[in-house]
Amino acid sequence: MATTIKALGFGILSPHTVKQMATVRIISSDLYDADGYPIEGGVMDPRLGVVDPGLTCRTCGGGLDDCMGHFGYLELAKPVLHVLYIKIIHALLKVVCYKCSRVMVSDDQTKINLEQLIKNPPKKCPHCSNTPGKIEFEKTYTFYLEKKELTAQEIRDIFEKMTDVDLKRIHFNGGRPEWLILTLFPVPPVTMRPSITLETGERSEDDLTHKLADIVRINQSLKENIDIGAPDFILADLWELLQYHISTFFDNELSGIPHARHRSGRPLKGLIQRLKAKEGRIRGNLLGKRVNFSARTVISPDPTLSINQVGVPEVIAKELTVAECVTENNIKNAKDLMKEGKVNYVSRPDGRRIKVTEDNLKDLLENVVVGWSIDRQLQDGDIVLFNRQPSLHRMSIMAHRVKVMPGRTFRMNPSVCPPYNADFDGDEMNLHVLQTEESKVEAAMLMEVQKNIISPKFGGPVIGLDLDQISGIYMLTRKDTILKKEDAAQLLAWCGLDIVLPNKKEITGKELFSLLLPKDLNIEYKASSDTCENCPKTEKCASDGWVVIRDGQVVCGTVDARSVGAFKGKLLNKIKDLQGEDGLKEFINKAGRLGANYLTKKGFSIGISDLDLPQRIEGDISGELDKAKKNAERLIKEFEVKELKPLPGLSMQESLEVQLLNVLSSSLNSISEIVTKNIKPSDILNMVRAGSKGSMINTTQMTACVGQESILGQRIKRGYLNRTLPHFKKDDLSPESHGYVSKGFKQGLNPFEVFWNIMNGREGLMDKSLRTRKSGYMQRRLVNALQDLKIAKDNSVRTSNGRIVQFVAGEDGIDPTKSYLGQLDVSSLKSKGENK
Repeated sequence: MATTIKALGFGILSPHTVKQMATVRIISSDLYDADGYPIEGGVMDPRLGVVDPGLTCRTCGGGLDDCMGHFGYLELAKPVLHVLYIKIIHALLKVVCYKCSRVMVSDDQTKINLEQLIKNPPKKCPHCSNTPGKIEFEKTYTFYLEKKELTAQEIRDIFEKMTDVDLKRIHFNGGRPEWLILTLFPVPPVTMRPSITLETGERSEDDLTHKLADIVRINQSLKENIDIGAPDFILADLWELLQYHISTFFDNELSGIPHARHRSGRPLKGLIQRLKAKEGRIRGNLLGKRVNFSARTVISPDPTLSINQVGVPEVIAKELTVAECVTENNIKNAKDLMKEGKVNYVSRPDGRRIKVTEDNLKDLLENVVVGWSIDRQLQDGDIVLFNRQPSLHRMSIMAHRVKVMPGRTFRMNPSVCPPYNADFDGDEMNLHVLQTEESKVEAAMLMEVQKNIISPKFGGPVIGLDLDQISGIYMLTRKDTILKKEDAAQLLAWCGLDIVLPNKKEITGKELFSLLLPKDLNIEYKASSDTCENCPKTEKCASDGWVVIRDGQVVCGTVDARSVGAFKGKLLNKIKDLQGEDGLKEFINKAGRLGANYLTKKGFSIGISDLDLPQRIEGDISGELDKAKKNAERLIKEFEVKELKPLPGLSMQESLEVQLLNVLSSSLNSISEIVTKNIKPSDILNMVRAGSKGSMINTTQMTACVGQESILGQRIKRGYLNRTLPHFKKDDLSPESHGYVSKGFKQGLNPFEVFWNIMNGREGLMDKSLRTRKSGYMQRRLVNALQDLKIAKDNSVRTSNGRIVQFVAGEDGIDPTKSYLGQLDVSSLKSKGENK
């Protein structure tokens, strides 16, 4: 009969419960006898459970795998405060009368504001008219009543007399308040604190066992001193020591008391330390943990791999295994793999696992029959999970197909870097080998790279061409790129592409790229390389920046980052609509290889001379700088004579700063336009125009003028009193004294300008570091807050208990991964005849 849990209750452990659940009374602080056997009545008593193989538990008879462990208990010579409940004890002492143990509120008062009562306790008890003394708390566990120390026994006596009715009135749930003062101490089972045997044969005990031995020893000493009638100051010292050891057993990071330490000086881990923080039980062992069938190493690029492949080093492939059942269909293949040394273990139907070695190989080949299973090494085509931390979105872990390769690094196609946020400067990634047929099918259907090209965040491609690949495709599809048929065939052969070329002597780059496109692709858009101010949006575009593709042929326009780049590529969504995920994967593979190989064939070089500007325009740049300087001086003069018009909502000083920043920024834009029009053609410009890397502002800063360096979006103003550096006059407002750099990096900066640039750079470094940490923690909290939300069958978003959060998922009911940049692309539906 099915039962339903109606409620869960949490409460304080009572002394009766402690005694009831215990199997052993602990009386000795010694762990082992001379023969190394656990002492009975010690904290490693064999009745508390077993941690060594081959032994059976004296309580339940179970072995290492079956026995969960059993509690013991220690009778404390004197009561001890439970340090984790010290705030509750303090609050109760403030609202309870020490004479009659009643809550200091009259019986006719039904509603009690406990917070108010704790802040302002009454001057007299309404029940016995006693005047309560002032209660003071001293960290970490000492209470004073009218300057006299309250013992744990005295506090327990007060709490014992409290009535259940009073406890209900102040909402004290889950037990009695006297249970907050320990008289019986629960000793956790040995399975919770196992000892390990070192290589030397010595036993090394768990931190909790060390603490328990200290607690039992001090408790025994206190009991003996009470029995012989020792002086009060000795008893007080021993009780203080017992209180310290029990407190640090629970939490060894309490403020106000020294940490309990190991002989080596290392702080011991208390119960709290076991549970909390990144390495604690929850985050370290339950939510995320070290697992079998996984590998980790450095990643390196390999553009010859498909985007859904991962190059796995042979050394890892030999170690990681995949379980395969032996059937009539694969028994020959299984035995062939065993002969080749590619099977590490075989398992019999009864579950016994046998390691395959040269000595037993012959026997195993005869014995392996249908029904056995083999643990074979990784081989090409196996599906695995690939992950890079921090895993911030679902594309941080995707399924790849194995390609076993030499070397010691995981190899991946550079196009797959953006979703992982990976680069090749020493990043490491994790590989997880799937063990069950269900998990392999799930990974193939949901997690393979091609299934995750379109981002669930914005509906655009998160995987596309990048860097050299974009530069290569851009240069290949320019107007003037024409290849001989032999060169085109050679280029395709280098790329490993089996494509039939048109029967003509010369082939344009546009025609070559068109061979990769679906035949039913039709699209028009503006390329990022379009420099026309008023683009005619036809084949007549002077910069060849208007892309027109008809029936899979590039009619005009240059293919660049806006066409095939990650996060931008207009073609990628379109190709996915027409050819599906696998078609898009193949396009990215082929286009990436074509771009990189064309760049290799053509040559791509950058030199410092690329940044040379014609002498005739140096005057124009100087003129813009002088103009900016004069405008700045004019604004400063207007400010000094109080004629500057203040901007809405800003003071005169703030208005000046905003206007100076605008004047100096606009001068950089003007200089950038001059540089763009006059710089000689080079591969730097090809990169910028293709959108693969860099910008014209970068180029301008290198060639002509760096511009205004800023801190927190303002001109630099921090430094010395009323000036940024001692080399400037006080209250100097000129651009030079507040971070303006009027030269380019190529011409060289003076010491002040270098200093401004370093200040700006430092801000960037600090900002990135702090922002990463803060956003990482925010992400964690957000995921934890939203992890129970799900989309129901009626397309509403609901919590785990069915409460509606959104009536329509995302407020529009559109799945971004099946959309075109978050919008429904109706034209693509019509083209498929789905215009219902």
